Amino acid sequence: MSVIKLYKGDCLNVLKAIDSNSIDLIFADPPYNLSGEDNLTTKNGKVAKLHKGNWDVIDNIHLFNETWLKESIRVLSNYGTIWISGTLHNHPSIGIILKKFGLWIINDVIWFKRNATPLLSKNRFAPSTELIWVASKSKKYYFDYDMAKKLNGGKQMKNLWEINAEKHKTIHPTEKPESLLERIVLIATKEGHTVLDPFMGSGTTGVVSKRLNRNFIGIEIDENYFNIAKTRIENEKNSPNLLSDLSNVIQIKFQSSLL
Repeated sequence: MSVIKLYKGDCLNVLKAIDSNSIDLIFADPPYNLSGEDNLTTKNGKVAKLHKGNWDVIDNIHLFNETWLKESIRVLSNYGTIWISGTLHNHPSIGIILKKFGLWIINDVIWFKRNATPLLSKNRFAPSTELIWVASKSKKYYFDYDMAKKLNGGKQMKNLWEINAEKHKTIHPTEKPESLLERIVLIATKEGHTVLDPFMGSGTTGVVSKRLNRNFIGIEIDENYFNIAKTRIENEKNSPNLLSDLSNVIQIKFQSSLL
């Protein structure tokens, strides 16, 4: 039976309470720092200022990335991998820090959204991709090549993944498709392995981990999204190893101290 642990709080605090070398897979979709007066993104096909939430407004995004990545690397198993999703707004910072900490960078996966929203503005290309860094602490990391090949119709899987954007199941503005997380979890872990998502959001990683019989640790700072994620994970019914009882979901509250 999977073990599900959900923590409502700042990942910078919660990560410190997790044992070193105990996590088999980290999937992180950190704040891109798109919100605020000085940042622009696309909304309804137009370039616009956008406020996704206070969690996406960070004074020093590079320092923030270095802090949470340092703790994430500590808890990652020597045979585990870390997958970090991002856009051009945050992706370069992550790459620099991974190199600084001496990680083995395995791939930069390009997630191509064939059905991405068209851009009405005529001064730039329509954004249709996100990038995912894949890295490990050593070259002896777990990677299920046969599973990747099976998921790709019997052919070797390349780092360009054509996975359509899906209609969001929740109100979270950066919710990832379950099909994307299913591919990552299946390739990077075995049943019984432990998956960590330090920016859990609406809980997609937890839903997929539970469905595929992996243990899961999720951290979310926003109370509304935490409650949405908790409900989604509790209601997941596609696995024979369900944890539907509230008593099986561990909740620990921390003071928020986002840098």
